Amino acid sequence: MSDMPSGMRYATVPPLLRLYRGGWRGAALWTDQALPGLALFALLLGVPMALALGWCDEAFVSKLGRFCCFAIMAIGLDLVWGYTGILSLCQAMFFTIGGYAVGMYIAMQGPLLGNGIPEALYVVSSEIGGMTLPAFWQPFGHLGFALLMVVLLPGLLAFIFGYFAFRSRIRGVYFSIITQALTIAMWLLFCRNDLQLCGTNGITPLKTFAGFDLTDPVVKIALYEVSALALVGTVLLALWLTGTRFGRLLLAVRDSEMRLRFAGYQPVWIKTAVFTLGAVLAGIAGALYTPQNGNINPADMIAVKSILVVVWVAVGGRSTVFGAVLGALGINLLYSYLTSVMPSTWPFVLGGIFVGVVLFMPTGVIGMWRRLIAKAQTVKAVP
Repeated sequence: MSDMPSGMRYATVPPLLRLYRGGWRGAALWTDQALPGLALFALLLGVPMALALGWCDEAFVSKLGRFCCFAIMAIGLDLVWGYTGILSLCQAMFFTIGGYAVGMYIAMQGPLLGNGIPEALYVVSSEIGGMTLPAFWQPFGHLGFALLMVVLLPGLLAFIFGYFAFRSRIRGVYFSIITQALTIAMWLLFCRNDLQLCGTNGITPLKTFAGFDLTDPVVKIALYEVSALALVGTVLLALWLTGTRFGRLLLAVRDSEMRLRFAGYQPVWIKTAVFTLGAVLAGIAGALYTPQNGNINPADMIAVKSILVVVWVAVGGRSTVFGAVLGALGINLLYSYLTSVMPSTWPFVLGGIFVGVVLFMPTGVIGMWRRLIAKAQTVKAVP
């Protein structure tokens, strides 16, 4: 017998042979290694191929593109809550702010009414003598400025709010409450017509982006591909970040912030940085979502929207990255299916799934899967 540990000897077995000779353990280990690649292939190539073969329609592809945006937002919350232990209830607010930045640019491309006023703004105006384009709308006629605001607006708001909140050592449920209060206050602000952000109607209709017709099927597929690529890039960024020293500091903040402070670190800056990063990711997700959805409005930031993001991360599995993606895509696909076949009972089904996961799988689906993999890795070498 070799002195090499059995787990290491098993790891040297080729994957396909491991699948054939390892029983359920081999299948589990092979799946654990192959699944991320298969999921990447399915998102980037599989879905367009299915559309070309007629296995799905354009509406499904566009819907999946929007769900990819939700997954990006969920990864941001996973970094903030799963890895750092900060339960933030304002991800939907940052998402909507990013969406408004792009929505204002698209609205400035037309149709324009009156003195070059976007239709979405003109129809909610109460000015009798006619209105002029607000000064803060004018720079959004340029794509570069709008894209800069997608990152800058949610990032700056998160940095300022987070810094003062964390410097005051607000944590736990108290931080969750003030983030929820901030979201509600921002929702009420965006609903006001005198803010000149189109009131409760939001920015609609959105017809062209950078000269491309948003109703064109080719443009819809391109937007899906961009969203899928952005999701893959966000996953890789999160995996890299959590494997660095900064990622270990996030876990240290979650597990023992006081000990980290005694070691000479400043948790305020660490928490502010990850909170800002989560907001920026949400803003980018909102910017990708808006042209695919065709509108953006204050209803996208209501309190329940941020709570849903928490549900996605909890069901998929906290501090796993992949869990946030699985939760966002899985629950939204299930929601889309149930609302069509069970329009009156779907809330009970989804509620039951969430309660069941919390009670029987507190670490989420990915957490349960990792325990299965850990058990499979203890198997002796295949003879």
